[in-house]
Amino acid sequence: MTYSDDRSAAGLLAFGKAEEGHNLPRRSPFVINLTAAERRELEARARKYTSPYRDVVRAKIVLLAATGLGNDEIGARLDTPRQIVSKWRHRFFHDRLAGLDEEPRGGRPARFSPQRRR
Repeated sequence: MTYSDDRSAAGLLAFGKAEEGHNLPRRSPFVINLTAAERRELEARARKYTSPYRDVVRAKIVLLAATGLGNDEIGARLDTPRQIVSKWRHRFFHDRLAGLDEEPRGGRPARFSPQRRR
């Protein structure tokens, strides 16, 4: 085995792939530990019937991540792609509750307010 073979094998193992093509379980490096206040806020968001669906799902993703579940398991429970679960876990890890809010979108500003479009 050469150095390049050893390096690529280590890379495959790091990304959850074994040499024979077997998948290894993925573990997120972003471990979520919640404060009591964050847990209360997220549980309120997850229960709120009048909230947009996206906000409810984001809160549930973080709450399940805090229990130690992996992205694949959270995605299966919430019927959400693993990549979306990973995105919100990552954003919460770095920005906490503010990371779950919508970010500004690119493009031309709206000409009409949301109330006026109806």
